[in-house]
Amino acid sequence: MQALIGSFIHYLAVEKGLARNTTSSYQFDLNQYWLFCQSHRLDPLGEGRGAVMAYLLKLKKDGRAPATISRHLAALKSFYRFLVQEGVISTDPTANLESPRLAQRLPRVLTTEEVDRLLAQPRTSSATGLRDKAMLELLYATGLRVSELVSLDLADVNLEHGFVRCFGKGSKERIIPLGSVAAFYVSEYLTRARGKLTRGTHTPALFVNQQGRRLTRQGFWKIIKKYARQGRITKVITPHVLRHSFATHLLENGADLRSVQELLGHADIATTQIYTHLTRTRLREIYNRTHPRAQLDG
Repeated sequence: MQALIGSFIHYLAVEKGLARNTTSSYQFDLNQYWLFCQSHRLDPLGEGRGAVMAYLLKLKKDGRAPATISRHLAALKSFYRFLVQEGVISTDPTANLESPRLAQRLPRVLTTEEVDRLLAQPRTSSATGLRDKAMLELLYATGLRVSELVSLDLADVNLEHGFVRCFGKGSKERIIPLGSVAAFYVSEYLTRARGKLTRGTHTPALFVNQQGRRLTRQGFWKIIKKYARQGRITKVITPHVLRHSFATHLLENGADLRSVQELLGHADIATTQIYTHLTRTRLREIYNRTHPRAQLDG
C-alpha cells in the first residue's frame, strides 16, 4: 500500500504538476487512511468501499469538521481513480460517494480604509521598511498568493511595461498588470534598499531578508502581522486577506468576474464567485445601515 501511495504522489507531482504543499497534504491524508486500515484489519484494495465508509465514519465520530472530512474524501477519490487507471483495481469504491455539505464561509477582507492604514505602516527610510512597503503594495496591487510573492525573481517584474509574471498552482504562468503606486515602490526598493540587504551576494530573488537570502512565507507572515498591530487593525489578518481584499475591491468597483478569475489564477470560475456573494452581503449591510426605510421600527 505504501508503494502505491508513493506512486500516486509521484504521479501528482510529475504528471499533474501539483504543488509540493498539495502533494504533501494528499500523502498525509492517505497515510492516515492506511494506518486506520491496518489498525482495523481492513483491506483497502479488496474491501475498498467498506474501508472508506468506516474511515469516514471514524472521522465524523472524532468530531472532524465537514471541510476536513471532505478533504480526506477528495484524496481517497483521487487515489482510487488512479488505481483504476493503473489497473491495480477494476472498480472505484469511492464512485458516487458524496462529500458532506459545507456551509459556505465568506473570506475575510479589509475595507479600503484598513488597507490604507496597513500600507501606511512601513517606514520607507530604512532598507527593510522600504522592502516591506514594496511587498505590501505589490501584494495588494496584484492579488498574488504569498507563495507566489516570495517566489518572484528579478526577471519576473517588468516595471517599464507595468506587469508581473508569476507561476501559480500547477506551475501555471500568468501575467498580472502592476499599478503605478506598486511599481513606484518596487522601483524604489530596487534602487535604494535591495543592495543593502544582499550586501553584494548574488541571488535571483526579488525580495530578500537581512541575510541577503530569499524571504520566506513565514518571514512575510510575521511582517504583515507586525504592521496590522501597528495599524490597530483588529481583524485577524493573513497575507491571503490582502488577496481576498484585492478581488473584492475590484468587483465592488465594477470589474467583471472573468477578469478577476484571470488575475487570481483560478482554474474554475466557481472559486471566484465566492467574492460576488461577499459583495452582495456587504451591499445588503450598507443598505440596511443607511437607507431610512430599510428596517421596520420596533
